[in-house]
Amino acid sequence: MTSQTSGYQTITPEQIKPGMTVRLHQRIRDISPKGEERERIQIFEGIVIKCRGNRGNDGTFTVRKIAEGVGVEKIFPFRTPTISKIEFVKQAHVRRAKLYYLRTYGKRLKETTKLEA
Repeated sequence: MTSQTSGYQTITPEQIKPGMTVRLHQRIRDISPKGEERERIQIFEGIVIKCRGNRGNDGTFTVRKIAEGVGVEKIFPFRTPTISKIEFVKQAHVRRAKLYYLRTYGKRLKETTKLEA
């Protein structure tokens, strides 16, 4: 099995902003039918629609994606051991801090290509 590097930039939770499309590598613990516990990585890719609180221990951010025609939103804490890696995909040009209108918005957002470091 060959190891392929993804073309995405790894970012820290402090760099997350609304309008970013991110790939979250989340650790999931499963129990097999035999009863043994195993851990795997599941990727959740979507657009950040909200950042709440400060970037410390109590802040959260909401990521939204469309899965099989249904909108799925997940709320993640900034500091959690279940997220192993956050990758930056692209940044959309937005003028709001809370992007709740994307729940009913049918068009794509304009994107900016660079991540402001």
